[in-house]
Amino acid sequence: MSDSEARTAREEWGSRFGFLMAMLGAMVGAGNIWRMPYTTGQNGGGAFLVAYVLLLYVIAVPGLMGETMIGRYTNHGVIGAFKRVFRTRSAQGLGLVVLLVNVALMSYYAPTIGWALYYAAHSLLFTFTQSGFQTTAFWQGFINDPALVIGMHTVTMVAIAGVLVFGIRRGIERVVKWMIPLLVVALLAVAAMGLTLDGGMEGVAFVFTPDWNYLTKGSTWVAALSQALFSTGLGWGIALTYGSYLGRYDDVPLGGGLFTAVGNTSIGLLAVFATFPIVFAFGLQPSAGSNLLFISIPKVFPKLPGGGLWGVTFFVSFFFATFTSGLGITEVGVTTVTEETRLSRTGAVLSVCGVIWLLGIPSAYSTTFLGWMDYVCGSFGLPLATLSIVVLVAWKLGPSRARVIELNRNTGVYVGTWWEPIMKYVIPVVIVFIIAYGAVSSIGTPNQSLMVAGLVIIAVLLAASVAVMHVIGTLPDATAADGGGE
Repeated sequence: MSDSEARTAREEWGSRFGFLMAMLGAMVGAGNIWRMPYTTGQNGGGAFLVAYVLLLYVIAVPGLMGETMIGRYTNHGVIGAFKRVFRTRSAQGLGLVVLLVNVALMSYYAPTIGWALYYAAHSLLFTFTQSGFQTTAFWQGFINDPALVIGMHTVTMVAIAGVLVFGIRRGIERVVKWMIPLLVVALLAVAAMGLTLDGGMEGVAFVFTPDWNYLTKGSTWVAALSQALFSTGLGWGIALTYGSYLGRYDDVPLGGGLFTAVGNTSIGLLAVFATFPIVFAFGLQPSAGSNLLFISIPKVFPKLPGGGLWGVTFFVSFFFATFTSGLGITEVGVTTVTEETRLSRTGAVLSVCGVIWLLGIPSAYSTTFLGWMDYVCGSFGLPLATLSIVVLVAWKLGPSRARVIELNRNTGVYVGTWWEPIMKYVIPVVIVFIIAYGAVSSIGTPNQSLMVAGLVIIAVLLAASVAVMHVIGTLPDATAADGGGE
């Protein structure tokens, strides 16, 4: 089959706007609405945001461009992309690593979507503004009820499967085209309300009055880098998968890199603006951790005029953000299983969502287990997946070839030679540093045994994935162009 015939048969995004909203929806999730506000509070406010924005544009944007480009170039999901560029069975193991890390990530992310759904549903019932409502008791009653949290996890995966079964254009694109604009409007409304509160401007001052001493701390830069990578999903396979559904002449640098980064930054800052004026107006702790969203913020709504409606706006927007990210993460597995097996789209959706649901039960049951999963995946799994994709783009395909032949094809934003050393050297060095820093900083702490286990797990995962694909992997058709390119 020729390259053009293969592309004609494969589904594509219905519009550029749909692709942009899907990319933004996949990247904007709990990392922005939940994690970014309290991470900002724990690391010096404005100083952290300076470090975050700098690293976002120096590291994450070039990386997202490369990942989206390789998806369009190969016109395949993660395993297929490695197959068509490396053209060996063993190298497909790196694609399997990306897939398995992605599934592991979604297994503990799905329960957090269930949390967001539960709070969104209760906001619609105006639970948070009822007389005598206690935020801590409500949270503890929910999170310590196994049937309830596993039930919400189940509803989440059923809802995600219900969207994905309709495909890219009629499923994901149709949902994100209205969810993401509504998310932005909701955050703008909450931020505007917060600025009118007595003391709300102190929250703005906290954000825009950096404590520059924090920029001299290595922990601030590591936290900012982790936030940049976590909130953009670099190396998760999402950008590669979504990019594989692009048309041949769609703009990659703008849609896959700059727009996503600008949108991601904007929504992250909106989340900060929607949170910190409320935090300071009501004397909450900006460094309260995850409790900031589920325990501290709900205390505010009974004290606000029309507080019930503000609760609806806040928590429904949080659910939209997490749900659209869940669609993107899960689609990585669905696309790959559809391509690499004989299953239909529906069969692949049910299989992938079923596996994620099953693997997610321990995380839904125990927040301690969820924390372990987050530590291992965030500190070791995701960096390994990112390294795998960087090896594919920068060390096999080659950054110069990728930039000239594919990345700058029909682009409105020309990418210069600066991109090549960033992809080939800077990003790998940074990722290795994250892994090393996570390991070293865990020595002598309660996480030490977990760190050792994490390193063993990723070493076994890498070796086993390469071995498995060496046995069961397939080679691309001899008539296929190299990587689906020119």
